[in-house]
Amino acid sequence: MDTAALRSAGQLSYRDAVEADVPALVSLVESAYRGDSSRSGWTTEADILDGRRTDADAVRQVVTAPGSRLLVVECDGELIGCCQLERRGEAAYFGMFAVRPGTQGAGLGRQIMAEAERQVREGWGVREMHMTVISVREELIAWYERRGYRRTGRMTPFPYGDERFGVPLRDDLQFELLVKELGP
Repeated sequence: MDTAALRSAGQLSYRDAVEADVPALVSLVESAYRGDSSRSGWTTEADILDGRRTDADAVRQVVTAPGSRLLVVECDGELIGCCQLERRGEAAYFGMFAVRPGTQGAGLGRQIMAEAERQVREGWGVREMHMTVISVREELIAWYERRGYRRTGRMTPFPYGDERFGVPLRDDLQFELLVKELGP
């Protein structure tokens, strides 16, 4: 499914991932961030990180951990997006956000994010969403800022040497915390 097909397709459906979804979710996340396939979308990290973005064990952990959900997004029964939602006290954490590269640019990411925010606000009663973004991803951070997230300036080091997070192609990577007030 590409952007044009998505625009003429049916409604999006949302559900919690199950363990049987893990291989397809790993493939989706990898395609959105790493390797040549990611270059057809705008969320690629291929110029700053090599290697894997995630693996089956990491995705399975998100799917099965208490207080954690991996929201699957489908259109006409086809997997096109996902995001991690994790309850962290009075806030929710938003991560592992992926949209199939060929469908990016059609407003799908904005819809998924709005639904994720609605679900944690109504289901968990949280009033704040947190996420971490690699600080050199200025275009991506600007996109989140247009969705109401604010930069906090709070940084955490990139885990250099831990290939579970990829193989850095630069030596200046770190994560910045972004926060959005979700309101009543």
